[in-house]
Amino acid sequence: MVEDDYDAEYRYDRSPVGAMQGLAPDHVVYCGTASKTLAPGLRLGWLVVPPRLVADVAAAKVLADRGSPVIDQLTFADFLARGEFDRHLRRMRPLYRRRRDALLGALRTHLPDLKPAGIAAGQHVVAWLPPDLDEAAVVTAAARHGLAIHGVGPYRITDTGPGGLIFGYATLGEAAITEGVALLATAIRDVRGP
Repeated sequence: MVEDDYDAEYRYDRSPVGAMQGLAPDHVVYCGTASKTLAPGLRLGWLVVPPRLVADVAAAKVLADRGSPVIDQLTFADFLARGEFDRHLRRMRPLYRRRRDALLGALRTHLPDLKPAGIAAGQHVVAWLPPDLDEAAVVTAAARHGLAIHGVGPYRITDTGPGGLIFGYATLGEAAITEGVALLATAIRDVRGP
């Protein structure tokens, strides 16, 4: 079994769920990445594998690519060893929570018929559109208002399911988030027409 506790570092409303790998270390491969928590360009990830799989996983890694940059690995290892990674997470968690809360508040105020999902953790929220709104039309109207927002459609395996919007909040301040949602409400009024 492979376990990726995606968004574990940024849980806001509840305690993190314990990793299954700790309960069954001989049966679970645990994976993670520094891309979300530090910088997307860092491109460092890790696996905690059962001892019997280490050689096979290392061989597969060699076949897949020639490795990660040594300087990046050493720098990240030092960052971990000195406790800086934990300090970084403790600093960022409340900041991202405030931004998430600003987004949810703005959606309640300006777009109450959108239904947010995936709000307990992470750095983005999906908001499901009501049936009367076409996702592509909303994304296009939002772009006309200067908003870079993405629909869920391009990320689906099939074409079925409700329309939705993806709101990333990691890089925006609370005022910008609130202003952006208000602009989106204007764009949605344009889509719905008079």
